[in-house]
Order: sequence, then structure tokens, then C-alpha cells
Amino acid sequence: MRKLKVITFVTLDGVMQAPGGPDEDREDGFDHGGWAVPHIDEGILRLMTGLTAEAGALLVGRRTYDVFAATWPLAEPGDPIGDRMNGLPKYVASRTLDTVSWRNSTLLTGDLADAVRELKRGDGAEIQVHGSGDLLQTLLAHDLVDELQLLVFPVLVGSGKRLFGTGTVPGRLRHECTTVSDSGVVISHYVRDGEVEYGAMGPETGNW
Repeated sequence: MRKLKVITFVTLDGVMQAPGGPDEDREDGFDHGGWAVPHIDEGILRLMTGLTAEAGALLVGRRTYDVFAATWPLAEPGDPIGDRMNGLPKYVASRTLDTVSWRNSTLLTGDLADAVRELKRGDGAEIQVHGSGDLLQTLLAHDLVDELQLLVFPVLVGSGKRLFGTGTVPGRLRHECTTVSDSGVVISHYVRDGEVEYGAMGPETGNW
């Protein structure tokens, strides 16, 4: 069984929309595109190089596919992230695309949740999801995410697509590790760890 890991840039107020450029995703009038770029330093680049080296495949939504397919093929040969992105098998979730042309890309068909479950039943290294906000909501709603690598940037934008939207399945996460980049990005790794546990606290409970 392959694990599915989500790697996401997110603002401190929970927005994941368009971290990489002004015109990446202007849906719903979003005008804060590129909010992550001033905080991308050598440490973040080293981290992303290491993370992508662990991938056995990519799973992306249509908008992220469009952005990646237009940019990563332009990377210089020998670029460690570009070489990895271009060479990996890529699975694309889209209701509007008929074909995909980026090297080693496959368009998923039929029920998306069933298709992802089938991918996870295969052999190989982890399946990584980068960006892909709409796809991520479907994966969370069907409890298909095994691990989360969150890069929380010290930025507030106030509006935009949220990492955890309506439909997220309740669950407990186990914290694995946290580091902080020189530019103030908090990088945390979480693993799915069963059902939510509940309790009560206050003077009347003795748990205070």
C-alpha cells in the first residue's frame, strides 16, 4: 500500500491559493498571488529538493497541472527539482481536460476517490500532492490523506481557498517534527493517527 502525502504552502490564516505568482489563480477575485515567494530561501529549496526525491508519483488537480506543465519542462537539465518533476509519473484529476501532454502524465477517469484508492493499492514510493486545492478537498473528504507536510508562511491574506475546507473528515494527527526556516516558515510533518479523541477540562472536572 502506497501512502499519500500532501505537501502544501499555506498562510498563517489557512489560505493555500496561489502561493507562487500573481496570476497563478485569481478565482473569486483573489489578488494576493505570490505571497510565498519573498520567504523562499535556500533552506526551503533544499527541503523541497529532498521531499520531491522521496516521491514515486505526483497527483495533481487541473489548475496545478496547467501551472506545472507550463513551467517545469523549462527547467535547466540538472535542476534537481525540475528533473524529478518532469520524470515522475503524474496522475491528473480533472473534469475538463480531455488529454494531458506533460511527459509521463495520465488523466484519471471515473470516480476520483476510487481511482486514488486504486493508485494507493499499488507498489512504489509515496504519492505526493502539491497545491491542487480543489483536489485536496476531495481527498480530505474521503479520508485518503496519510501524511501532511505543511509549510506555514508568516503571512495573512484574509481571503482565498482554505487548506481545510467544508467536508474534511475529523481525525487525529500525530506530530512528527517541526523546523523553522531562516525566513520564518514553520515546517511541520503530521501523520494520520486514528479517530479524534474528546475530553473536558475546567475546575469542575478536576482537569485544570
